Amino acid sequence: MAGVPPVPPSRRTAFAEGAERLRAAATTEPGRLRIIGAVLALLVVAFGAVTAWQTSARSAAADDVLHRSQPLSAGAAGIYRSLADANTAASTGYLAGGQETPDSRDRYEKDISTAAAGLVTAAANAEPGSAPEATIARLNRLLPEYKGLIERARTYNRQGYPVGGAYLRYANEKMQKQMLPAAEDLYSTENRRLTGDYGDATPYPWAAIALGVLALAALGRAQHRMYRRTNRVLNHGLVAASAATAVALLWLVVGHAIARSGLDGSYEHGIRSLNVLHDARIASLKARGNENLSLVSRGAETVTVGGTSYDAYYHDFDKDMAVLGKGLTEAARLADDRAGTAPVKAAETDMAVWKRRHAAARAEDENGNYQQALDKVIGAKGATGECFDGVDRSLVRAIGREQARFRQAAGDGRDAMTGLPAGAAVLAVLGAAAAVAGIGRRLSEYR
Repeated sequence: MAGVPPVPPSRRTAFAEGAERLRAAATTEPGRLRIIGAVLALLVVAFGAVTAWQTSARSAAADDVLHRSQPLSAGAAGIYRSLADANTAASTGYLAGGQETPDSRDRYEKDISTAAAGLVTAAANAEPGSAPEATIARLNRLLPEYKGLIERARTYNRQGYPVGGAYLRYANEKMQKQMLPAAEDLYSTENRRLTGDYGDATPYPWAAIALGVLALAALGRAQHRMYRRTNRVLNHGLVAASAATAVALLWLVVGHAIARSGLDGSYEHGIRSLNVLHDARIASLKARGNENLSLVSRGAETVTVGGTSYDAYYHDFDKDMAVLGKGLTEAARLADDRAGTAPVKAAETDMAVWKRRHAAARAEDENGNYQQALDKVIGAKGATGECFDGVDRSLVRAIGREQARFRQAAGDGRDAMTGLPAGAAVLAVLGAAAAVAGIGRRLSEYR
């Protein structure tokens, strides 16, 4: 139509022009070789990058297991144990009255200091605004309150006032119903963090393995293509690229398998046993505290079960000893050699003697022979205190051994991935360069 300007032809996008050039290049052998070289280099580099990324993440998680989450879990268990032991030491000292030994007093003070130091460490590693931070703050508030009650109980006890026993029972109630449950929550939280780190450290790096296999297959396919077109058996560049990729893939598979084996071993033969042993030791401490408090209260605290009234502390003692027995049985089952079984068996022997002596002391107490019962519990010889100390020493030995086994196995697992991220990256760069050089050698024949 007159006066209407012609419509200019639409310009193609840069992507369309690039695709056209690529299609044109693919129609010639040099063009196809350039595309093959670029794809091979990209696959090898991608394999190295993903390998470095996945192994770095797993190595960091394995290091956290060894140096962060497990020590924090053990520290949380230590806070719980120190609080329970302080409560036991305080009741033992109270029973001794004016004859409280320096060892008993020192044990109490050491436990309180250990718990306070553990709370400082836990606070330094808690996320701001998190539930653990709130739990730690609560324990930091309760600890001075508990200490104040214990000091009042001691003061009145030295003066011969029975009200000291009420303060001690109140302190025990604060410990049992507020402080120990809070410490248990902290312990559970740190155990969940430890489990999460194990979960991050042990999964197979399937993406890296798949890319490694794909890169090797592509390199093999490229060499086969060259052999069919040139009748030359080997291309040195592609052979070098295949060797570098194969070494990186083998290192990845073997290194991670060894690391996974070490970490799994550290959990099965370290963490599981440690959890059982920590629980058993705590049960023994609680049992000892309840045994002491039964003599402090002199029947003032009762509990009704099935219509029958029982001394509350004797009732709790029986429950704690049942937990201790089950824990020792499980610890013996998890121990896989004589060195691991020996301290557990020693603890079981002391526990059996403890139960017999406790039954004798309880009989004296129920018959109104308070002093005889007291002698059988905190006396210098033949008392239940000797058995408790024996159980505690054996459990300390067992925990120390399992802790050492954990460190050894977890350290071996972490060390198996040492250098793997950087090594895989270097091998990938060398492999990509070799692949490009091999293709370049073939391209030079067309010039």
